[in-house]
Amino acid sequence: MLIFLLQSVWLYISELAGKDLDIAIIIKFLTYVSPRLVILILPLTILLSSIMVFGKFAENYEFAAMKSTGISLQRAMRSLSVFILFIAIITFFFSNNVNPVAEYNFHNLRKNISKVKPTMAIAEGQFNQIGQINIKVKNKSGDNGQYLSDVIIHQKKNKVGNYTVIKSKTGEISSSLNSDILQLKLFDGNYYDEVIPTNYKQREKKPYLKSYFKEYILNINLTEINNVDFDNKDDVNKYTMLSVADLDITIDSLLIKKKEDYKLISSKMHNRSNALVLNDNIKNKIVDTVFKGENFYELFKLKKQVQLFDLAISSVNSTNSIIKSNKIIQAYREKNINKHIISLHDKFAISFACIILFFIGAPLGAIIRKGGFGLPLVISIVLFLVYHFIGIFSKNLAEDSSISPILASWLSTIIMLPISIYLTNRATKDRSIFNFDNFYRVVNNFFNGSSNTWLKKQRIFTKNMIKWLKKSNEN
Repeated sequence: MLIFLLQSVWLYISELAGKDLDIAIIIKFLTYVSPRLVILILPLTILLSSIMVFGKFAENYEFAAMKSTGISLQRAMRSLSVFILFIAIITFFFSNNVNPVAEYNFHNLRKNISKVKPTMAIAEGQFNQIGQINIKVKNKSGDNGQYLSDVIIHQKKNKVGNYTVIKSKTGEISSSLNSDILQLKLFDGNYYDEVIPTNYKQREKKPYLKSYFKEYILNINLTEINNVDFDNKDDVNKYTMLSVADLDITIDSLLIKKKEDYKLISSKMHNRSNALVLNDNIKNKIVDTVFKGENFYELFKLKKQVQLFDLAISSVNSTNSIIKSNKIIQAYREKNINKHIISLHDKFAISFACIILFFIGAPLGAIIRKGGFGLPLVISIVLFLVYHFIGIFSKNLAEDSSISPILASWLSTIIMLPISIYLTNRATKDRSIFNFDNFYRVVNNFFNGSSNTWLKKQRIFTKNMIKWLKKSNEN
């Protein structure tokens, strides 16, 4: 658990470092991230502990003593099986009730932490919002990233649009301790301010004022940014923050919305076909329901034929563009639905995984007869990695609808199920994992039988050839 917790700290160290956070905030951060780690490592813990315990029993001949008194391996596993069933129920409760709350708090805490020190929020090569400005820098340097190069700033105003743009070659961020004012010094740049004339024709020319400066100081009020409430919780939209009941309702809503979108798109496509605009400008005035010509456009005058072809081409082009854009939107929505379905079934699959991995670890420990921490750890890590990576790959495929999201959630558990049955059966019968003698016997019999059959066929073929040659010589 400690290893995984340190890994999480390493992943989010950029969000925690240099923000002057209280120890209480850091403890909150680690507390909120812990439940997802518990769900991740619990199957590994059950697998490792069962191999170690049953391996130690077998190594010390405890099972031999049990069998001498009439206690089988199944009976020895019975009480632990009940305990593992209880653990599985607790795991489901933890995954359904505790983890969504922790994910909700974790997400909001991360969002609030990112607001604490705006200098840390300026990423290179992209626009970043700080207060009332959008700033983009090419490079950052200095101990605290205070020196900037190739600065572009868009100042927000009450009007819609970027009416003020500031560009400079270099810049420097500075602020005094406990100050709500962030001072941004810009050097060697230009100030662009758009002018909105009263004359509409002049507006089309988009006039603006340009001024040059050697040094320009921009003060940014950080009152709202510095007064961040770390306990603020106003964002709940991710599938990881929902329980089974919430996921069930959300999935139904998303599926209904998907059907409505399909109906709306089909209706739009039908209306865009413009089939009703082809009116009665037809050469043939005779009322006839059967057209016997080769081309339908012969029914129209030449001028209308040209209009018809132009209409068809433009309609096809516009329809293709609409279909492409809607295809991207629907793919995103389908991916979102699949993620919700995976999250729903994961809560059940993780509970069953605890049971399945116990029935892999317990008989495996009894078979290998090795306790301690060395070999059981290696075996459990290998088995867990197989289980974990199968789950990851299948879920990635399911997000793009390559496979069913339900199957993706259960695939790793389904694969491990026959392994658990096989190992439990072998351990109950006090046999090794794999009988090499029987395998060798089957292979040997196969090849010996094949060779004997081949020799018989060769003998028959030789006899027939001799008979044929004798008949040829007589003739």
